Amino acid sequence: MTIASLSGGQGKTTTAFFLSRLLSASSKVLVVDADPQANLTFFLGHEVEANAPTLLEMITGTVEPLDSIYKLSVSNLFLVPADDGLTKAQDYLAASGMGAVVLRNRLQQVAQHFDYCIIDAPPTRSQIVMSAVGAADWLLIPAEALTKGVNSLVRTLELASHLDALGAFAGRVLGIVPFRDRWFGNSQSTKSAAAIKAIKEIAAESQTEVFPSILESERYKQALDEGILLSDFGYPNLELPFKRVIERL
Repeated sequence: MTIASLSGGQGKTTTAFFLSRLLSASSKVLVVDADPQANLTFFLGHEVEANAPTLLEMITGTVEPLDSIYKLSVSNLFLVPADDGLTKAQDYLAASGMGAVVLRNRLQQVAQHFDYCIIDAPPTRSQIVMSAVGAADWLLIPAEALTKGVNSLVRTLELASHLDALGAFAGRVLGIVPFRDRWFGNSQSTKSAAAIKAIKEIAAESQTEVFPSILESERYKQALDEGILLSDFGYPNLELPFKRVIERL
């Protein structure tokens, strides 16, 4: 599953973190950080050592794919990390002439070792994001509950359609997860309500499922910073969006 949305602040890394942690409770999960910002690598507690293979080396084929995979301290969780050197993959993917399928081909070589693979894509339309989407059996699109998120959703769906037309995306859109849905007590903010209404209208046109929202809450940031699940400090209800996604897999 690739988690992609063509704008920053849409909840991609948040979604990737909690999905991978929840899935790892009962399955072997490979997490691929495909964003040069490497936030997911950081939140999962991995520090990239000097000259250690990362996603860059996996993509360029300078090491065997398994050599770019690291076992994390959490049981059943494995990571292909990123660092800012990943930006160098852009030129390789562009020059290859088949950039959209490179990551898919690399991951197929290790697929037998894992039950699930979660890819956290970068927020810009680039060779890396096209390769990340091209690798997916399922595409999950987080979209902030604001006008910016609606625009990001439209652009991401257009990218998936473009890659599908080229034969570079053979997967399906699993669904959309509204992000930072803001409520004041029992009242939803006007901006969130309007954005989610627009998200649902777009989803209906493409027959795409809209999952429960990731609410606006500092608890998500707290859990990410501490590298733990929301249920670990008493907020299992906030994991509902991710559990619903897992039910659909």
